[in-house]
Amino acid sequence: MNWIVGNKDWIFSGIGVAVLTFVISLIGYCVKKMKHTSQSITSGDNSNNVQGGNDVNVTIGDKNARR
Repeated sequence: MNWIVGNKDWIFSGIGVAVLTFVISLIGYCVKKMKHTSQSITSGDNSNNVQGGNDVNVTIGDKNARR
């Protein structure tokens, strides 16, 4: 607490605010990465379902076939 009072001019100047913002955003990023999310999907008979967390490329049949 004494350090904060003694350095209040530096802490609340531009550089202090930038450093505090960086530290807070870094903590938020780390907390977000630690959260584990799970995905689930249900389907009925004769159903094709695709679920992906990021980019998904789906090729059905022969991609060189004539249409």
